[in-house]
Amino acid sequence: MARDDRRLTLPWIGVAADAPYFVDEDGRPFTPIGQNDAISWVEFEGLFRRRDLGKVERHLTWLAEHGVNTLRLMVEYAQVRHRYFERPAGRPVPAMVQLWDDLFQMCERVGMRILLTPVDTFWMWLHWRHHPWNVANGGPLKHPSQMLLCGDTRSAIKARLTFMVERWGGSGALFAWDLWNEIHPAQGGDSADCFPEFIADLSHHVRTLERRLYGRAHPQTVSLFGPELWWRPRMPLKEPIFRHPDLDFASIHIYREGSIDDPKDTVAPATAMGRVVRDCLGEITDGRPFLDTEHGPIHSFKDKKKTLPEPFDDEYFRHMSWAHLASGGVGGGMRWPNRKPHTLTAGMRRAQRAMAGFLPQIDWPRFGRANVSADVKATGFHRFACRDETQALVWLLRRNALAPDGRVRADVEPVAPSVSVPGLAEGRYRVTGWNTSAGRVVEELTAEARGGGLRFTPSPIGPDRAFAIRRLP
Repeated sequence: MARDDRRLTLPWIGVAADAPYFVDEDGRPFTPIGQNDAISWVEFEGLFRRRDLGKVERHLTWLAEHGVNTLRLMVEYAQVRHRYFERPAGRPVPAMVQLWDDLFQMCERVGMRILLTPVDTFWMWLHWRHHPWNVANGGPLKHPSQMLLCGDTRSAIKARLTFMVERWGGSGALFAWDLWNEIHPAQGGDSADCFPEFIADLSHHVRTLERRLYGRAHPQTVSLFGPELWWRPRMPLKEPIFRHPDLDFASIHIYREGSIDDPKDTVAPATAMGRVVRDCLGEITDGRPFLDTEHGPIHSFKDKKKTLPEPFDDEYFRHMSWAHLASGGVGGGMRWPNRKPHTLTAGMRRAQRAMAGFLPQIDWPRFGRANVSADVKATGFHRFACRDETQALVWLLRRNALAPDGRVRADVEPVAPSVSVPGLAEGRYRVTGWNTSAGRVVEELTAEARGGGLRFTPSPIGPDRAFAIRRLP
C-alpha cells in the first residue's frame, strides 16, 4: 500500500522541456551535486537499527550546507551480510525498511535527494553464495549469469521495485531511479541482446505503478560500467544505454583505464573525462541529459590497495568534476569514494560547495548545450567547453605545469590568453570568471560576438579558471 505523501514538501524533479538538464516541478533548475554513498559506510552506519539517527541527520545537514543535494544509494549494499534487503527472498527485513523510512524522512527535512538503485550487482555477484536470491538459500536463481534472463528472478526484481515505489515513490526526496546498477553482459549469458527488453520491462513496471499511485513518475536511467564500451565495441551496448526510448537520462560509470582509474597526475584524468563526456553526448540523439554516476581511482584503491594522498586526490576530484560539467555533463559527476574509510575529504566538500556556488551563473533550463571543447581556443590551456547560441561554459586548465607530485604547480606564472568561443550569436555578452578552488567570482567583463564567435582576454590565469558566458539583453 502506498505511503500517504500529503505531508511531503520537496518538489519532484524532472527533465527540462527545452534543455538536457533537470528542473523541479516549479521550473527551478536542479543540478545534482553529490557522490555515491552506502548505508553500511561510516557516515550512515547509524541508520541501521536506529543506532544514531541524530548523527546521520547532522551529517546530511552538513552536506547540504556544502552544496551537496544528491546521494546515489543502493537499497541493498551487499558488501556485508547483515544489509540484505530481503531475507528470505520476497520478505523485506523490517530493520532495513525502517532504515529507509528514516533516511527518506531525514532527506525530506534537510532537502537532500536520492538517486536510488535496487540492487548492488557488484557485491551480489561476489557474495552470491550468501545472497537470499540464490536458489541454495531459497531464492529463484542458480547463478547470477542468468540474472537478466530468468523469469522467476525478473518477478523478484519487480516485486522489490514495487515495494520501493509503494513505500518511498511518493517522496520528492527521490530524485530518480537507476533501475539497474551496472547492467552487464555477464548477467545475460555473456550477451547484451537482452538489455533492451529487460530495461523496457522494468521501466514500464515502475512508471505505470508510479502514475497509478501518484499521477506522475520520477526520471529513470540504467547505468553501465563505462570501460565495457571500449572493451566490447562489437556488442550492442550503446543503443540501450544512450538511446533507449523508455529512459529519461543517460548514465555510465567513467573509469577510464590508466588515467581515471589509476591516476599519476591530476590533468590526464580531467582530459580523459572531457573526452568520454564528449563521446557520450555524441551517442545521444534526443537531447536527454547525461550524468556520470560513478567515477574515481578504482584500480588504485581496489586492486593496488592504495589510497591517494589527500592533496592529490582533492585536486584530482576537482579537476574531474569541472571537466564533466564544462564538457556538457550535468553537475560534477558522482565520485565513488575509493578511500579508506569510504568518505570524501574536506577538500572535496569544498570543491562541491564551490561548484554549487557557480551554478546560478548559467540558465540551465534554457541551455541547449553542445560540446565545443575542440573548437575553443586558449593558448597554453586544456579547453573544456559547451555552448548553445546565447550561453557558454568554458573551463581552462593549465598545460605543461605539473609539479613532481602530479598536481598543477600552485606557483605557475599566471598568463592571460586570448580566448575564442565560436558559434555564439552576435551581441554583447557578460563573461564571469570563477575561481574553482575558492568558489568565488574572479572577474566580470563584457565582450562582443561578431562573425559567429566571441573573443575575450581575461585577467591572468594561474592553474585553472571557469567562465560563464551569457548574452546580455
